[in-house]
Amino acid sequence: MIRNVVGSVLALAGATAAVWSPFRAWYDGRHGRDYAVDELFTGITDATADVLGSILLPFAFAALLTLVGVVLRSRLLVALAGIVVLGFTVFWMVRVGQAEGSLVVSGDGEGLGDGVANAFGGGVLLLIGALVMPGRKSHAHRVDRPDRHHRPTHPKPDGPPVSPDTPEASPGTPEASPGTPEASPGTPEAPNRHPQASTPYAATRTFDVPTPDPERENPPPKG
Repeated sequence: MIRNVVGSVLALAGATAAVWSPFRAWYDGRHGRDYAVDELFTGITDATADVLGSILLPFAFAALLTLVGVVLRSRLLVALAGIVVLGFTVFWMVRVGQAEGSLVVSGDGEGLGDGVANAFGGGVLLLIGALVMPGRKSHAHRVDRPDRHHRPTHPKPDGPPVSPDTPEASPGTPEASPGTPEASPGTPEAPNRHPQASTPYAATRTFDVPTPDPERENPPPKG
């Protein structure tokens, strides 16, 4: 948060210095607004340019990029604004050096003026502001979507849960287990059971228990 505020302040200060620089002296007391933008491509002349067609135009565009970059927290836009300011300033210096033969720096109002220093300082502040700003952080939210083809299995009271691939028997239809013969028409239908379900109790079996005979155990005495 602090880095974002400091970077935004530096970027806005640099854009302000860049926009203000054409209204200051650039060379031999001549203001930057007097240099036309097309003269940077065709050659520097003594003609006075309009304000909207002067070197102020690219600097105003850089200031607009700075405002958008600060609002969107975009380091790329702020850095691009700084490159535009420095690029046009250096390009102007090359053209003036070709027209004058050399560039002179003096303190008596001749040679390079404070307008060039403002433009350079504004471009450097824009680049520093872009470096200080943290930029926008993308928050990736991962949402686990349920599988559309997956159906939950529900346990049966007769046995283990049935998988989705196993067809369920319709109500009233007995399930035929492997190896079990089908029921005959006269045989009553057995209750639905899972093939792996075990019988809770063993089958009931009957046994013949002999009845004791008292005459055999205690025979009468022979007379």
